[in-house]
Amino acid sequence: MVLLLVSFVAGVLTVLAPCILPVLPVVIGSSAAGKSKWTPYVVVGSLGLSVIAFTFLLKASTAFIAIPPEFWTYFAGAVFAIFGLTLVFPALWESIPGLAHVSTSSNKLLGAGYQKKSLWGDAIVGAALGPIFSTCSPTYFLILASVLPASYFLGTVYIVAYVLGLAAVLLPLALLGDRLAHRLSGYADPKGWFKRGLGVLFIVLGLLVGSGIIKQVETAILDAGYFDITKVEQRILQLAEPMMDAPTSDSGYPRYRDIVNPSGFVNSDPFTLADYVGKKVILVDFMTYSCINCQRTFPYLNEWHKAYEDEGLLIVGIHTPEFAFERDIENVRRAADKFGLEFPLVLDNEYATWAAYENRYWPRKYLIDIKGNIVYDHIGEGKYDETEAKIVELLNERKRMLGEEGTVSTHGASPVVETPQFQSVRTPETYLGSDRVQYLVNLPARTCLTGSCSYSYSGEKRQGYELAGQWITSKESIMLEQGQGGIQLPFSAKKVNLVAGSATPVSLEVYVDGVLHKRVVVGPHDLYNLVDMPFYGEHVVEIRFLDPGISAFAFTFG
Repeated sequence: MVLLLVSFVAGVLTVLAPCILPVLPVVIGSSAAGKSKWTPYVVVGSLGLSVIAFTFLLKASTAFIAIPPEFWTYFAGAVFAIFGLTLVFPALWESIPGLAHVSTSSNKLLGAGYQKKSLWGDAIVGAALGPIFSTCSPTYFLILASVLPASYFLGTVYIVAYVLGLAAVLLPLALLGDRLAHRLSGYADPKGWFKRGLGVLFIVLGLLVGSGIIKQVETAILDAGYFDITKVEQRILQLAEPMMDAPTSDSGYPRYRDIVNPSGFVNSDPFTLADYVGKKVILVDFMTYSCINCQRTFPYLNEWHKAYEDEGLLIVGIHTPEFAFERDIENVRRAADKFGLEFPLVLDNEYATWAAYENRYWPRKYLIDIKGNIVYDHIGEGKYDETEAKIVELLNERKRMLGEEGTVSTHGASPVVETPQFQSVRTPETYLGSDRVQYLVNLPARTCLTGSCSYSYSGEKRQGYELAGQWITSKESIMLEQGQGGIQLPFSAKKVNLVAGSATPVSLEVYVDGVLHKRVVVGPHDLYNLVDMPFYGEHVVEIRFLDPGISAFAFTFG
């Protein structure tokens, strides 16, 4: 249950994230401008409930998939600006004839609530902040993507802990704003300088949020290296993984977990880790072959296998599939040949070994010493020198324990692999199947998520991907049913990859900013590079599918 504590800490840290700092005045200012002693509690409470509701609407309701992601930005900006207007012009809704006819129902409710000294306006302001506070935490996304699909109960517990962490910081800030306001003369006068000054601040914030300028400010803060609290949170996640709750040896290290219910073996006959504990140093690597992050680690695994196999290192790839096609042992064999993987691969199609290690990441490496203790754990890419140094240290320990002569030295030569500048990759991994679709902006109807539908581009500049043509949607993928089709999406990165496959080769044309970038032929299910730009930047990619039959699963960016 370590993640429970981490979720609470993540909520506390989120208040300092670059995407939250610019809107903190909304929490503080709305409390200071409130007409009730309960205002701070209502604003923070409705914000917390909004985070929880927003999470489950995204996860459980296809009705919200059709809402473009930028809607929440426009909605929050509009609410902030309207709240500001109620402060600058206290009698606005009463004195301007016909305004109600051009306002939306929520805007009328907000205005009426504040003019009648109701708490509804406070609740709406808090609720408008929920989606913003739901997008600024690696822990939040871990819960959304990994914990909730496995257990709605645990996911709910962790989300509530995250919200309590948020409230633990926001409520004192809101109360402080309220109390400071009470010390100012004229703070309660609806036509006084204090309320109108806050109103102007809220209108400006609303315009900045709605126009996207706040996002540019956030990017500038991140690029400058200030307040990147998400790195702190990611480090906490790595240090406090639930794996550390595992049974430990006398030395304090967690014990290894053996392979559980394997679905097949590639490059070896069936075996268990117990066969090698006491004889080998074992590197367990959780992977799946179409994962771009995993693929970039393969050259290092190959180098270590060649350099240290004879010295007593056993690398075991636990191949846990993300997509159904990765369960096929023939596809895994083909991928092993393609990437030159000669060490044993164990098919973990039922996620049994994954669950035994309480893992949630691709890739992830565990080093098991000769005594069977897990003495090193690394999530994701990078730290190759550190990992290799630990391998060499454990191999020399093995030699001493087995009474073997000689010393193992660091191999030294490292493969040349281009590692992305992750801080420059702004576009998240984008899934296309109905189970995890989130960024589709031109969905014709909810029924299109369970069958065949015709799509056409909207012609508008929108944050999310659009489809064109006749597509069949299934849980994991979309398939072009007939004729030609297309996918168009804006991205901020250097590389664009597509997980896709087809029974027969299918041709694609890839256009970047309207110019033909490359042609790609898609065959067996795999990850295909579509875009490789010389520099990081913001562009629009359009993939034109010239033949039907292709299935597309997900976009990744680097």
